[in-house]
Amino acid sequence: MPLILASTSPIRRSLLAQAGVEVTTIAPVVDEDIIKRSHDGDAPSLALRIAEAKALSLDRPGDLVIGSDSTLSVDGRLFSKPADRADAARHLAHFSGKQMMLPSAVALARDGVIEWSHVDSATLDVRHLSPDFIDTYLDLEWPEIAYCVGVFRMEGRGATLFDAIEGNHFTILGLPLLPLLGALRQRGMMRS
Repeated sequence: MPLILASTSPIRRSLLAQAGVEVTTIAPVVDEDIIKRSHDGDAPSLALRIAEAKALSLDRPGDLVIGSDSTLSVDGRLFSKPADRADAARHLAHFSGKQMMLPSAVALARDGVIEWSHVDSATLDVRHLSPDFIDTYLDLEWPEIAYCVGVFRMEGRGATLFDAIEGNHFTILGLPLLPLLGALRQRGMMRS
């Protein structure tokens, strides 16, 4: 049975490949902005809602489809991916000295039905960031971080933004991998 990843994220694909999970990657057909505008819940429930929408967006009869998403809130305000470099600089200035809440969700769908889903959250304490640091950081990391909701990649220089991190490494990378692997084993998609 084919396993489909409804994502264009190279990180999510890489995490699955490194765990020995073979997937076909197909871009999901989801307008995240519409979901965000109509959502009245918290950041974890939004991440789950978008992950489920991504998994359900691909009409692949019989195939198991993985959808995943991450959201970010600081001071109760939800943030999206930066629109451009100037927006990224504004995000980083706002994050400076504050705590991020980063929920990541994953869902499995088959034949238009969500079979399983999971959401996990991490907290990241952003150190005080000077304007000079933000400029230099963006010089080195832009445009690779343009698709990152928190304006960082842990596989890049993102670790330099933080004083402390609490949560699962895979959750921070955008995919609650260990629960997903368990769900795939339960469905016979991996050896147990």
